[in-house]
Amino acid sequence: MSNQPEHPALLIPGPVEFDDEVLQAMSHYSQSHVGAPFVATFGETLTMLRQLMQSSRPETQPFVVSGSGTLGWDFVAANLVERGDDVLVLHTGYFADSFADCFETYGINATQLKAPIGDRPQLPEVEKALKEKNYKLITVTHVDTSTGVLSEVKALSELVHRVSPETLVVVDGVCSAGSEDIQFDEWGIDAVLTASQKAIGCPAGLCIMMYSGRALERSQNRTTRPGSYFASIKNWLPIMRNYEAKKASYFATPSPQLIHALHTSLTQILARPLSERFAIHRETSQRIKSTIASYGLTQVAAKPENQANGMTAIYLPEGVKAPELLPNLLKKGVIFAGGLHKEIAAKYIRFGHMGVSVVDPARKDIDRALEALKEGLGEVGYQTS
Repeated sequence: MSNQPEHPALLIPGPVEFDDEVLQAMSHYSQSHVGAPFVATFGETLTMLRQLMQSSRPETQPFVVSGSGTLGWDFVAANLVERGDDVLVLHTGYFADSFADCFETYGINATQLKAPIGDRPQLPEVEKALKEKNYKLITVTHVDTSTGVLSEVKALSELVHRVSPETLVVVDGVCSAGSEDIQFDEWGIDAVLTASQKAIGCPAGLCIMMYSGRALERSQNRTTRPGSYFASIKNWLPIMRNYEAKKASYFATPSPQLIHALHTSLTQILARPLSERFAIHRETSQRIKSTIASYGLTQVAAKPENQANGMTAIYLPEGVKAPELLPNLLKKGVIFAGGLHKEIAAKYIRFGHMGVSVVDPARKDIDRALEALKEGLGEVGYQTS
């Protein structure tokens, strides 16, 4: 049983519920960020991130920098491309628009390849686009939090390496790392950016990234200075290498308490094979989606192959509005999120099911959420099938 004060189960697509030990790690006494004890913890954390991303190549490098997942976009835009370069952004929802906007802020030309809402760009379309222009990198949102659409990273990366091998493959894994399989080395990925507060199960405040050797080489061989000082790979790379080697180093102050929490959450994640963790998320997701279908509800991501394992975006029945339904769920001790995609925001809600709510068998968050959804719909006039 949790020792946390009683509270509604937070079942949005992040932040998620946190394990007691992770929260206790946040209360670690103050330490010097260049002292040997903390340096050892940070170094172990970076090594564990390699395991989570399934990368063992010595030329790759994990990064942990204070900030949100959004900071990862700045790192990519400020370091891996230069003003006037062309990038291809695969669009599966709200966050592709935002990533493209970040690129444009740095003077980079972002071309979006869009799919209908709830779908993803198809590989033949991507191949056609790559043959039409020289793109320095391509970005894909592994799971778009606004739609629950899951992208096929392995096949996409294989395509890019075959058709346009100089194009870097960048994965926005903010809503996937920890609940979806990411095989960094095997799939030939060049960058994954994510955050601490979703399936990784740590409070918000850390931007987590993994870069390939050729991505780091790209960042070091620029003809112009990086577009950001704080988000500069040139500034952070020696720091991360030193920390992982258990050597004190300094560029900007990290958050020792958050690093301790991340260390704890990664230790828990890696205590069992990653394949088991992904299987549990997949099985729970399938049960949720099956139950929702039995209620007569449909998903934004209609095709099974497009459906994420850590969240579900659910269309509301005709006549039911989120501002009426969500307060009913809160009264029952469950918090879902409203719609985020601007074109359909009023038509759907989002159910996050990742991390400790899924992998801890003692918790009943998922069962409680499904029952609350059924009852809540009935209270606003919709009877489930």
